[in-house]
Amino acid sequence: MSNGNIVVAEERGTRVITLRRPSKKNAITQDMYREMGRAIDTAQNNPDIRCMIITGGSGVFTAGDDIDDFMQAESNSETLSDGVKFLYSLALNVKPVIAAVDGASIGMGTVMLFHCDYVLASNAATFSAPYIHLGLVPVGSASLLMPNTMGYQRAFAMLVMGRTFTAAEAHAAGFVNTVVSPGHTEVEARKVAREICRLPAEAVATSRRLLRAAPEELTRRIDLEGHLFGERLQSDEAIAAFNAFANRKKR
Repeated sequence: MSNGNIVVAEERGTRVITLRRPSKKNAITQDMYREMGRAIDTAQNNPDIRCMIITGGSGVFTAGDDIDDFMQAESNSETLSDGVKFLYSLALNVKPVIAAVDGASIGMGTVMLFHCDYVLASNAATFSAPYIHLGLVPVGSASLLMPNTMGYQRAFAMLVMGRTFTAAEAHAAGFVNTVVSPGHTEVEARKVAREICRLPAEAVATSRRLLRAAPEELTRRIDLEGHLFGERLQSDEAIAAFNAFANRKKR
């Protein structure tokens, strides 16, 4: 099944969600958020789907939000609604999710990995969540999940200082399980998916629930971050940063 820039396929009990917008480095639009959220939501009560894979294909994962699309959404009354719905889909999801990252993973591309259960990255992958450079704050429960996963100091470096992590650094930080050669992330992700699909489904679901933060804790943090994010969008710092971005595009 293909819908624009998101391709959804079923393979041996696994739903594979592929971002396919190579001309824009898989930058995510509101439509793409909506399609990814739908792919996750419709898997929840389908017993034939045992786990999911999210991938951007070879060479890139995602450049994060499409800024032009983001600004257009921000200007209407439904600001970021599809992005927030996608975050809720991740937070409330009950199926194991595997991410296959081969290349740059920026902004939401990195944030969503902390909602995943197993992450594979090529040694060419990089990870960043540079909201600070736009005068903004973290989203997607990142301020909760990142310190819990990799410790406060590493989370501070990524979220407050805006630093980029290599695949090796991400592996050392604990949010990447396995580093593979470029071009091999999807193949290895499918192997992990088959391993999960062979396990007792109910035991996997219960064990996963015990390991993870409660969904209501995640959604509360998503809401808090979203409120602060909205306030920051109106700040002088953010306005100046977005104006600078727009001027760079015009040159």
